[in-house]
Amino acid sequence: MVGGVLLFLRAATFNAAVSSAPFPSTALLWDLNGSERVNVLMVGYGGGDHDGAYLADSIQVLSIDPATDATTTIPIPRDLWIEGVEAFSQTGKVNEVYAVGHGSVDADEAGRLDSAGSLMTEVLSEVTGLEIDHWLAIDFAGFREMVDAVGGVTVDNPVGFEYTTIEEFHRAGRWEMGGFPVGEIHLEGEEALAYARARYTSVVSESNDFARSVRQARILGALRTKIGAGGIGSMGPGLDLMDAMESRVRTDLSAIDLFMLSSHLSSDRRVELSEDVVLTATTNTIGQYILVPLRWNGPGDYGRLQSHLASELASSVEPGPVDAP
Repeated sequence: MVGGVLLFLRAATFNAAVSSAPFPSTALLWDLNGSERVNVLMVGYGGGDHDGAYLADSIQVLSIDPATDATTTIPIPRDLWIEGVEAFSQTGKVNEVYAVGHGSVDADEAGRLDSAGSLMTEVLSEVTGLEIDHWLAIDFAGFREMVDAVGGVTVDNPVGFEYTTIEEFHRAGRWEMGGFPVGEIHLEGEEALAYARARYTSVVSESNDFARSVRQARILGALRTKIGAGGIGSMGPGLDLMDAMESRVRTDLSAIDLFMLSSHLSSDRRVELSEDVVLTATTNTIGQYILVPLRWNGPGDYGRLQSHLASELASSVEPGPVDAP
């Protein structure tokens, strides 16, 4: 009884710190027991005071099918080009949208993060054709602290690689930052962050956004395993997670909704927006590498991308943890 009261009070404090939604409230309870897909945007960004602190480094949509309780993860490549989208009058890569939203309002930090999340959700809803219902954003420090809060995570790493964070070292084949062997590896917070973010690696196939999104999904799945069936509302790791997330997470979901969402961190399936399948690489007017839908006809032409996603999500999938490639 006392433990339940303390947990309720702690959840209320946590809710006030991280969410624009009132406590106690829920936006997901009926939807997760309905018949339509529930789509939630998850954004990871660097944070801090440096240039580019609010550029999105990780962008994923969790699409939950209430009928089967199965979760499909849709990683959005950071280089996806946004042009001719009503919600975003500028042009730019999708990872810039969050930063633009953050800087577009005169508000406190919570208000700026709410603006960033709302704009990113609106833009991606228009581009993907999905009705993205809610969003959650976390900075890198929060990601690291979440992993530390549960005592680290263990993942099965199918491809061993070394890495560096310096592009010049990458070109010279200097892997001075470390590496991750094949097999089961235990990662503390800093190591998990490096594993999730590694871009300059000794293995070509591990050096792109798609590989990074798969590694991020492994860590989220491992976090779900460590949290257990109780989700972030459990008395053990749940309280530690709330402490870790309190100053690092912003969302339009309540603490109750986050508790329900935590059971969907392990994906049953992934839908990749792969090059030469649904996207193609090109350059913009200033020579930057960008990705656009195949047979792109110009601003606002996202029909093929939307059709691909609709077709993939219409395919049935049985619930159960997916073995990420």
